[in-house]
Amino acid sequence: MAYILGFFAADGYITLNKRGANFWCIEITDKEILCKIKDCIESEHKIGEKIGMGNNKNLYRLQIGSFEMCDDLRKLGFDKNKTKSLAVPNIPEKYFSDFVRGYFDGDGNVWVGLNHKNRLIKSYTISCVFTSCSFVFLEALNDRLERIKGMKGSIRKGQGDYFRLTYSVISSLKLYNFMYNVDNLKSGGLFLKRKKDVFEKFIKLRL
Repeated sequence: MAYILGFFAADGYITLNKRGANFWCIEITDKEILCKIKDCIESEHKIGEKIGMGNNKNLYRLQIGSFEMCDDLRKLGFDKNKTKSLAVPNIPEKYFSDFVRGYFDGDGNVWVGLNHKNRLIKSYTISCVFTSCSFVFLEALNDRLERIKGMKGSIRKGQGDYFRLTYSVISSLKLYNFMYNVDNLKSGGLFLKRKKDVFEKFIKLRL
């Protein structure tokens, strides 16, 4: 559930209809992970589809009506206007890697490329980025990851109304080990395969 909470922090929202009913929603372009989230919470709700809405990709939405669940999310700081007020919830350390992986799959990115392309000997580098409109969220995330795993990142203002928390090579590899640890995978932990594959591509290039 910590993974789903992290994913919700990135790509979820709470909404009320005209009758005052409470719904929590996740809306993304990756249907496969949304189906896995639906299975994990044992939901029978249908996944909606909007054609060509997300950068010309189809958008998929899981919407669940539950006052109790929405109230629990509000208590954790996820109100309907969470975009700029988002904060890192107080999650026990043993579940924190799941939360981080969930947020990373929603609003994170990993990049692998050549370092100094003009050199005769190829040298590859990796970089990881968390994005949020809440500076406070990224600052707290960075502080906790530094305390737990010794990761050191930098936060910079983006060109839009958002901030980026960036990790270079050493901290990116620490992040990989933290998010995809053996216990997570053995317990069937959720993750986006395409992002995990980028990390492992870099690891193979270094061998």
